[in-house]
Amino acid sequence: METIKLREDYIKLGQALKAAGFVDSGVEAKLVILDGQVKVNGETEYQRGKKLVDGDIVSFDNKSIKIVK
Repeated sequence: METIKLREDYIKLGQALKAAGFVDSGVEAKLVILDGQVKVNGETEYQRGKKLVDGDIVSFDNKSIKIVK
């Protein structure tokens, strides 16, 4: 599981997917999120702008990211 260390209080879902290298662009992030392929804390998430905070876990394509402060 990869980790993303927060510089601010949160990171948006689309940005987290790009930062982890799961997608190559914001457009690709938008498409996989709208297609229901991304889960946040086990729940399918459809909002690219969803704010992720410390402790959140994002899953996509059998890979995971943990958000840490």
